[in-house]
Amino acid sequence: MQKHKLSRNIKFNLILFGFVGQVAWSMENIYFNTFLFNYIGGSTKDISRMVAYSAATAVVTTFVMGALSDKLGKRKSFISIGYIIWGLSVVSFAFISRENIARLFGLSQTASIIVATVSVVIIMDCVMTFFGSTANDAAFNAWVTEVTEPENRGTAEGILAVMPILATIIVTAAFGAGVAVLGYPPCFLGLGILVSLSGLVGLLSLRESAKSEKAQSNYWADLFYGFKPSVIKQYSDLYLILTAVGIFGVAVQIFFPYLLIYLEHYLGLSLNNINISPKTAVFAGLALVIFIGGAIGLGKLVDKFGKDRFVYLAVFIFILGLFAAFFAKKASVFGLTALVFFGGYGFLMIILNATVRDYTPEDRVGLFQGIRMIFFVLLPMLIGPTLGNGVIEFFANNHDLGIYVNEFGEEVLVPVPEIFPAAGLVALFIIIPLLLMKRNKRVKANNP
Repeated sequence: MQKHKLSRNIKFNLILFGFVGQVAWSMENIYFNTFLFNYIGGSTKDISRMVAYSAATAVVTTFVMGALSDKLGKRKSFISIGYIIWGLSVVSFAFISRENIARLFGLSQTASIIVATVSVVIIMDCVMTFFGSTANDAAFNAWVTEVTEPENRGTAEGILAVMPILATIIVTAAFGAGVAVLGYPPCFLGLGILVSLSGLVGLLSLRESAKSEKAQSNYWADLFYGFKPSVIKQYSDLYLILTAVGIFGVAVQIFFPYLLIYLEHYLGLSLNNINISPKTAVFAGLALVIFIGGAIGLGKLVDKFGKDRFVYLAVFIFILGLFAAFFAKKASVFGLTALVFFGGYGFLMIILNATVRDYTPEDRVGLFQGIRMIFFVLLPMLIGPTLGNGVIEFFANNHDLGIYVNEFGEEVLVPVPEIFPAAGLVALFIIIPLLLMKRNKRVKANNP
């Protein structure tokens, strides 16, 4: 058992790059949306477009740079240098405003300024995503697969599963409070510096995996390798578990891009007016410690007893929390339901991510990161926010709080509770590819 334990160096880099990467992604997934909605004056439709374009950029980048990192066999350089430039691209958002864009392009009409500024935000989000996906989605994820084994991937994913939730909490509280006090520019500046610093640390701390070797295959042929029918058939279980991940991602993206806007404009929770008492701070700290310990413990349980034993329970918890969120009319009650659906989210993510790594061919790890991104990012972010926006447009007029007049005097639709049961209904379909994988195992067992 000892030989399957993760080394201290691997754990350190899992925590460093897993945490900082998720802080950057959480900021993009949450505060780019509020930045566009509140600060720039965009709409939920603009948010949907931004998420979709960013997702497409992430997938194309991961295909191209993942295959290139396979070809060169240099994960460390792609991770460390990628994080450094990723941080600099975050810093650039400190200089985007209606006033600066109007001055830059010589615009005077409000409508033209809004269109131009929204376009610049979306373009720069894609630029930032290019560097983030190069460093995190392509290189770091390939490195994690190479330095772990099926016997310890649950533990590794337990550590990594903590990061999105921890990052979301910290970003929501710290970045949100920073925006309230200082505004967006200083916050983008500070976060960008943090991301770049992690890349500098990585130049010293990261070690190349022994499995990371230069690929001898043709680079251009590799880009299309995962789309061949013969490859899909050969690795059918990999594509089935990726389908489950894709459905899960669509469900998450129906509500997640609009979550903070929902809290602020529908439930009336403003980070500007939150007063945290010492008692509340202690309780929140204990809850966070319990969550972190629980996530890592669940990862170890998954390693010990197998992923199949827990996956359906995780799906049930996730769906239960989403349906409960629909009935939460107060922010405090919603917080309790969020604990349930985020708990199911984290548990399910541990199992699905570890299973994807188990079925990824060891000799083409970087190449398959592009295929992975289609299901992890492209399909969820193309379909999910669009479905979410459709639900908002259909139901918003039925709610007294469904329309909001922003600081520019423009009427925009506000996310409504129906996005949560809509996500829960989509999540039910996760069970289908899981059952097909179970059938495949039964067939293989009966026909060795």
